[in-house]
Amino acid sequence: MNEPTKPKLVLRQAAPADIPKIRALTAKVYAALGSDGTYSEAQLRGHQHHFPQGQFVAVYDDAIVGYCATFRIGEALALAPHDWATITGRGYGSRHDPNGDYLYGMEVCVDPDYRGLRIGQRLYNARKQLCQRLHLKGIVFGGRMPGLNRRWSQVGSAERYVELVREGRLRDPVINFQLRNGFEPIGVLRGYLGTDHESRGFGTHMLWRNPQIAEEAEVVAAPMLPRLSLVRVACVQYQQRAVASFEEFARQVEYFVDAVADYKADFVVFPELFTLQLLSIENRHVPPAEAIAALTAYTDRIKAMLGELAVGYNINIIGGSHPTRDADGQVYNICHVCLRDGAIHEQRKLHPTPNERYWWNITGGKSMDTIMTDCGPIGVMICYDAEFPEVARHLADQGAQILFVPFCTDERQSYLRVRYSAQARAVENQCYVAMAGNVGNLPNVENMDIQYAQSCVLTPCDFAFARDGIAADTTPNVEMVAIADLQLESLVTARQSGTVRNLKDRRFDLYTVTWKESGS
Repeated sequence: MNEPTKPKLVLRQAAPADIPKIRALTAKVYAALGSDGTYSEAQLRGHQHHFPQGQFVAVYDDAIVGYCATFRIGEALALAPHDWATITGRGYGSRHDPNGDYLYGMEVCVDPDYRGLRIGQRLYNARKQLCQRLHLKGIVFGGRMPGLNRRWSQVGSAERYVELVREGRLRDPVINFQLRNGFEPIGVLRGYLGTDHESRGFGTHMLWRNPQIAEEAEVVAAPMLPRLSLVRVACVQYQQRAVASFEEFARQVEYFVDAVADYKADFVVFPELFTLQLLSIENRHVPPAEAIAALTAYTDRIKAMLGELAVGYNINIIGGSHPTRDADGQVYNICHVCLRDGAIHEQRKLHPTPNERYWWNITGGKSMDTIMTDCGPIGVMICYDAEFPEVARHLADQGAQILFVPFCTDERQSYLRVRYSAQARAVENQCYVAMAGNVGNLPNVENMDIQYAQSCVLTPCDFAFARDGIAADTTPNVEMVAIADLQLESLVTARQSGTVRNLKDRRFDLYTVTWKESGS
């Protein structure tokens, strides 16, 4: 008779599929501490996208019972006074510096039901091993001092409390654990985490020095996330024209996918609402809301078509956008992103324009998430969304390096609002922005009568990029394709050592944008 298999404790690198379980773990741990310290899924994506090798989970019998989040940072920032929100980029790990000479310990949490398995010890050891593998100078973090508030009347200051614990005259469960693990307190961080009432908002500035490296030794640069160093992007400036059937529409879409696949493009992006061409099949005038409702019936066929093309032509397809009725009965303007590995994702337009709301009863989505591809994390902003800087910054915080903007504009002023906004997003977030729009006319389709577009691929404005911040563009109002090769390593260089460093130089001590967790 076989004995039942004993559960095993496994420590491994965190994966995207772990995110819901990690989020549940942090909610459980911080609820036990009387604090709402739950990470959002967007923040957890940021951890993995910015520095995947620095994120660890402890798994026991298929349950995630421990989590450790880490990123790299330069010595000047690591050893200077700071607070948690500023040093971690509001919990996204977006201050990660691939050339940083210290690891920063952003988070360690352990399921209180599994405290006897020395999970915290194992996570600390994994961090030390990573530090030594990367040949870094050490590990820094701000630690809790949960006994401080209770003993405040006795010690009178956080500094005195840490001193007494270090001398062995007081005990603190967290500080003593860190001392046993070879960390030394190098100071007290005031206002480190305001929600930590047990610590009265203070943090212990802890440092572990890598014994294998001398102070003057050079560190090893870690590669950023991009799976490829060069990514080829194709933007289809798509002409709206009457079609007689869905099959004719599908042949036109396949023509462009086939063409850019021959050029070995990694991505092809179609315009917003390019599927409105399907309304010409019946070639009759119908009220706008009725027309959009009819269009939603094509959603499944469009997803299937784009998914098959993505796999068949080995290309990632940013499927413009298509009106889709959800289970709640509302119509959303949705971009279907079909990857060449067969996965299909969606991004809903957050900000319907006044015309979309009035004519088509379009409802705005409620989340903006990065999508992991074989070329790294990307984001999609549908037309008007690009005019809101908070949207692109949220995607950049999650690690996006390329933002795709399918758009649909009727005349030049409308187009330039999107174009100038997209260029600003490229500069602000030191990322690439690829735009694709419609041209041509659709008679008998309300609010889609005329089109104006000049599709393009935009870059930050610095020496590593194309002159004028334009990698490629098209002739206005002509059906054609813009193709550009994007060097992802140039983004890494610009973000860390460019003429300006918009992401790195943000003043987290002065301003912040907070995204609410919600459904899609």
